Amino acid sequence: MLQGVQIDLISEERLSRLTPMEKIRLILDDVKEGNIVVLEKGLAPEEASKLIEMTMMEISPEGFNGIEMETYPARDEGFGGFLGRLIGRKSEARMTVIGPANQLKMLKKEKDLISAWVSSR
Repeated sequence: MLQGVQIDLISEERLSRLTPMEKIRLILDDVKEGNIVVLEKGLAPEEASKLIEMTMMEISPEGFNGIEMETYPARDEGFGGFLGRLIGRKSEARMTVIGPANQLKMLKKEKDLISAWVSSR
């Protein structure tokens, strides 16, 4: 039997076929099983908020400890910051790493690097 940690790499294409609630349920179910989830394209801010909200409702002292989540910062392409928001340009979330809080610890985050430590249960 294999021992270790399962990492699910989910493409932007697959996520685009799901509703926001389906995305959140897919992620939450995977993480509750002890898997690390890597999203090619991060969640929209509303989806990330809903994921956190649903996570908080499912935390239990003897079971699920919650999630650890990190996303690359948005790219500065052209009209970033205030000017971009003024003309209606939204910054897109980039790759996101999500896992069980008791197994995944983010060590470092830069504009082009997320460094994480993953333990098997």
